[in-house]
Amino acid sequence: MRLYHGSNLVIDSINLAMCRPYKDFGKGFYLTDIVEQAKQMAERVSRIYGGSPIVNTFEIQDDFKKASDIKIKDFGIQTTEEWAKFIMNNRNRAFEDVKNALCNKDNKYDIVIGPVADDNMALLFRQYENEIIDFDTLLKGMIYKKTSSQYSFHTEKSIRLLRKVDN
Repeated sequence: MRLYHGSNLVIDSINLAMCRPYKDFGKGFYLTDIVEQAKQMAERVSRIYGGSPIVNTFEIQDDFKKASDIKIKDFGIQTTEEWAKFIMNNRNRAFEDVKNALCNKDNKYDIVIGPVADDNMALLFRQYENEIIDFDTLLKGMIYKKTSSQYSFHTEKSIRLLRKVDN
């Protein structure tokens, strides 16, 4: 399986220390199986930080989910209440219950797979956190949002499953 990472840099080796915290699935290296999504991210990153858009391509074995020593949280392709709470907990700088199964700040999951929370979803999350909307309204708002795919790698053990492919 091929996975893509949109950037303004060629990434030959992945350094988890360079990854930012408080992302959807926690601090980690994020990829997608949708090349167009990676191209759009590369363009966005280049606009913000300069440089040229680059899509870095990696391969992972198709049966990686069967590895017994890798802990994977797979939300599938649908936005759900569990997915929404997981993202809100990881993005929330004040959330401290890191042992909670719906949080990955402690990298309890080596790999997390699921939809991307886009800017519209982030707005819904903020409205919920600021008590402007209730959880039912948040869930109803998510139903109509177009989602995409992300694979996040959080541990050195999971990074070793990826193999860089020449661009």
